[in-house]
Amino acid sequence: MSEWILEFVNVNYSYPCNLQPAIQSLDLKVPAGKKCGLIGQNGCGKTTFFLLANGLYRPKDGTIYWQGNPIQYDRRSLTQLRQQIGLVFQNPEHQLVASIVEEDISYGLCNLGLPESEIARRTQQAIADFDLQELAHQPIHNLSLGQKKRVSIADVMVLQPQLLLLDEPTAYLDPRHTSELIGQLHQIHASGTTILLASHDLDFVYSWADWVLVMDRGQLILEGTPEAVFEHRDILEELQLGVPLAIALIEDIKAIAATNGDIISLNLEQLKQRIFLRSNNYVG
Repeated sequence: MSEWILEFVNVNYSYPCNLQPAIQSLDLKVPAGKKCGLIGQNGCGKTTFFLLANGLYRPKDGTIYWQGNPIQYDRRSLTQLRQQIGLVFQNPEHQLVASIVEEDISYGLCNLGLPESEIARRTQQAIADFDLQELAHQPIHNLSLGQKKRVSIADVMVLQPQLLLLDEPTAYLDPRHTSELIGQLHQIHASGTTILLASHDLDFVYSWADWVLVMDRGQLILEGTPEAVFEHRDILEELQLGVPLAIALIEDIKAIAATNGDIISLNLEQLKQRIFLRSNNYVG
């Protein structure tokens, strides 16, 4: 199997009546079997990248390779592609189509024309996998946002994709639902699915991802392990992204130790004050 499950080679895409390309000369590879994080400012091209990867958009020029083969844009090929590359939108309202949870999860399987017994089996398995038993017969409009996001991921995973794309999966979620989502993502990855998610939450990306991609103005700026990418603090700050809190705190503590010497003698409150002062450019 190829090291790269998805590849963009010199891909360009522009929206109608928009002079600035959304994706320009993009060369990007997604490593197979990894948990990947995609970061960048709003408007950098993350969502457009996902829509191109899933075949919902077709590039103006350049080539997108899925498992080493160029994507084909006839109906049959795209239907097969969207079974293999699952896309979860940021807003679950854009994805949920049925009135009842169980019906929504089975919708994609019905479109494939599978036998009823297979549809029922896979639907019930997805309901169990995503802990939706109590919600299976509930109207979609009665669900909380966190519950809707869980259903939208189940909608995609019931098709058993090899690559799962998620656009801002933790957006608008409270800490409890975020923790539940992270647990589900670990289970999905453990089952053999490659995951690529876009997020503004650098702390989450740093702690969760195996591989990080940084985009700006439709181009790839940095890629590598979280440790390698977040070493480039100057580039990330120039892009107005910053670095994860854990890295910033370590750097601050090292700087305080260099100037204070006896950092061990500082109590927690004094250390917090030093870090606060440094973060506001009063020290160092």
